[in-house]
Amino acid sequence: MNISPQDILSVLRQYNPWWSGTRIQDLPRWRRAAYNEIDWWLRNPPTHRALLVSGARQVGKTTLLLQACESLIADGTPPQNILYATFDHPLLKLAGLDQVLKLWREYEPAHEGTEFLFLDEIQFIRDWQVWLKHQVDFEKKRRITVTGSAMPLVTAGQESGVGRWHTIKLATLSFYEFLQIKQLRVPDLPEVNSLPHLFAWTPAQFSRVGELARPLVGHFHDYLLRGGFPQSALVPTVETAQKLLREDIVDKVLKRDMTALFGVRRVLELEQTFLYLCLHDGGMLDMPDLCKNLEVKKPTATNFINLLEATHLIHRLAPHGYGKEILRARYKIYMADAAISASVLLKGKSMLEDQTALGRAVETAFFKHVFTRYYNVGIGFSYWRGKKDEEVDIVAQVQGRTIPFEVKYRYQNTGLGELKGLSSFCSQKKIERGYVITREMNDFSLLPVDPSPVKTMLLKIPAPLACYWLGKSELKPIEPSEAAAVE
Repeated sequence: MNISPQDILSVLRQYNPWWSGTRIQDLPRWRRAAYNEIDWWLRNPPTHRALLVSGARQVGKTTLLLQACESLIADGTPPQNILYATFDHPLLKLAGLDQVLKLWREYEPAHEGTEFLFLDEIQFIRDWQVWLKHQVDFEKKRRITVTGSAMPLVTAGQESGVGRWHTIKLATLSFYEFLQIKQLRVPDLPEVNSLPHLFAWTPAQFSRVGELARPLVGHFHDYLLRGGFPQSALVPTVETAQKLLREDIVDKVLKRDMTALFGVRRVLELEQTFLYLCLHDGGMLDMPDLCKNLEVKKPTATNFINLLEATHLIHRLAPHGYGKEILRARYKIYMADAAISASVLLKGKSMLEDQTALGRAVETAFFKHVFTRYYNVGIGFSYWRGKKDEEVDIVAQVQGRTIPFEVKYRYQNTGLGELKGLSSFCSQKKIERGYVITREMNDFSLLPVDPSPVKTMLLKIPAPLACYWLGKSELKPIEPSEAAAVE
């Protein structure tokens, strides 16, 4: 198809106002934690690789790229050496990468120095992996950042792309980021850069900070209802936020992206599968039950679940163990954001009155926080199930150490009688430290596990505080040796 170069150039000029000396309009001044990692890779790349920012629709990838453009220009990069293009735009998608770059260099000649390419939603370009590999191998003066809304960006073409890009997984807003973007006043809490530091606290410190943090509870519940997508966080009401999340994010993924990117034709069955998973958020995936209720065959259901994970709507957590321990075990399913399930199932604020649904939402939110904070330092996550229905919600593997997390979001304080699964796991695995995510601020304390083959101590920490501190920890480039910070 012949497309007028002037039409393409007109689109590019709209997306790159800095070429004519104009600032980006309405760009948020506040920056997410992930911005620091992007900025570091752009300015001080440890190796010559492209940068891939992967995340769900409307999670804020474009804003991060434009903030990076603005920062580079402010620090002296010639504006003509920066290109931003989104291939979600029909004209740019039809024109293709080579034509876009050709017009950029014809009408905006290069200046001395590094060229920066920011290419949004690159999954709409055919054979993008081959193109990116060629650029990384032969265009040493270019630093390229691409984004995409589907995990196949990471896996597809892996043979040709291995070692050619570094991936940043962008999750929805953390609780701390939610407070920041809404400009909410929060208590002056002490800095806690890693949860293990809390094991050295005194009972008086736990009591004082727990009392100080009480105002966080209401904001945390609002966060669970609205979700961590920037648009839904900022609208006036919870009902509007959930409607936006349901219609503008979930529906577009299920009814548009699945067809455009993966050729899905049985959209109704895909939607029913997603609804089933929403009903079981934070629970075990019972594949025979799913297939029976939805009247779909197992290969079809498995494919749908793979696609939902690929488009960042769900996480799957494998069972903890090896060999026979996991051979027949089931996966655990988490929504990518705690508000997705309530929004899709039209629960509204009633979720706060349903203790089971609220507990699952808190578990989903906490998993997202701990996964987002530590996935890039080689930590593996799983769950554990022992005999007599004993269970540990989340298990992290950190450099040969095992750290368990149990979520008990209930009104009463949590004792060892409610933690039989966690106690049993710590005893069997000889675990020295574990975490219990609680509700009540006066339940912020240490709890010894006795008897045990080793001295085991559990930290009971209220969910709002745990998510606040995990989200506030600045995501600077992390060396593998720093992985122990989660232990």
